Amino acid sequence: MMSWLDHDPDWLVAHGAIHTAREIAQQPRLWREITATLQASAADWQPWLNDLLATPGLRVVMTGAGTSAFAGRTLAPVLRERSGLRIDPVATTDIVGDPQAWLDPRLPTLLVSFARSGNSPESVAAVELADQLLPDCRHLILTCNPDGALARYAAGNPRVRCVLMPDGANDQSFAMTSSFTSMFVAAALMLGAVPLNDATARVESVAALCEQKLATWPKRARQLAIEGFERVVYLGSNGLTGLAEEASLKLLELTAGKIATRFDSTLGVRHGPKFMIDARTCVLVFKSSRPYTRRYDDDLYAELVGNGIAPQVIALGTEPGDTLPVALPDADDLWLALPYLLFAQLFAFEASLAAGLTPDNPCPTGEVNRVVQGVTIYPYPN
Repeated sequence: MMSWLDHDPDWLVAHGAIHTAREIAQQPRLWREITATLQASAADWQPWLNDLLATPGLRVVMTGAGTSAFAGRTLAPVLRERSGLRIDPVATTDIVGDPQAWLDPRLPTLLVSFARSGNSPESVAAVELADQLLPDCRHLILTCNPDGALARYAAGNPRVRCVLMPDGANDQSFAMTSSFTSMFVAAALMLGAVPLNDATARVESVAALCEQKLATWPKRARQLAIEGFERVVYLGSNGLTGLAEEASLKLLELTAGKIATRFDSTLGVRHGPKFMIDARTCVLVFKSSRPYTRRYDDDLYAELVGNGIAPQVIALGTEPGDTLPVALPDADDLWLALPYLLFAQLFAFEASLAAGLTPDNPCPTGEVNRVVQGVTIYPYPN
């Protein structure tokens, strides 16, 4: 019988965890599928996008709400460096709250929307506000739901390209896992993280590595979860700070706030947030692949281990001496984000079970929902 994350399927069903387990485990397959889809459909989107990216003065705004926003925050630093484009990650929740602070009508703009369902009120409103306030705006929509409002908006619209993630990426669990990483891979490939004709080898490398880790990391994550930490802090540099934010949210969501979480950069944490680290805290450091940046990560890791305040300080990195080594050939921070996040998802999943919760729906009373509810969108004056 097939198992998911080292658990029997019947046990997972009984504990309200089957969707989350399956969606975490399926991610490498989905990355391969979205890569093949983008290569096969390149004639439909690549000329349109390449012409747009060559627009003088173009501003690329990567947007989404919650987890979807963190995809842009993780990708932007690497893509900005490689493309030379102005790429700004801005959450839809910020755009909707004060559009004129974030949308610049003087600049031609590509709004890249990450949206699992495509129905979140802020996701729809951000697109509408961009059309209202920006004279020259195009849209790239990455979504997992062919029936969502954003997918419908794109139909027949020459100013929009919509890319649907593979079947199964529209997570049924409360927390976004495979939806996040599928959209992450799609955006990375479409916006030039690696030439499209080299994408199969790059994605295969990271997918195969993560499949190997899925054989061993679930037990390691379970051992960590049953230690019963009251606080968990995720740290990373540059784009990995955005990843730390997503990892922090995933644990907070799946434990329904029972574990207090925080994220920061490895340099920024010393400026006050370090007070959160105590004898009840687990710290996880996402170490950069860049030798210069990693020196700062190494320094902080050594400091936290040396002072002995936190009982567990775990380093994910590319060196054999790291707590959880990730041997990814020609690794860079963008692709390391996928195995790093995989462990964070596994930890959040096991922590939810250890807390007696059901990961598929850790908030059955409905105060927090899978698709945000209760938001009133107000008309914005011209």
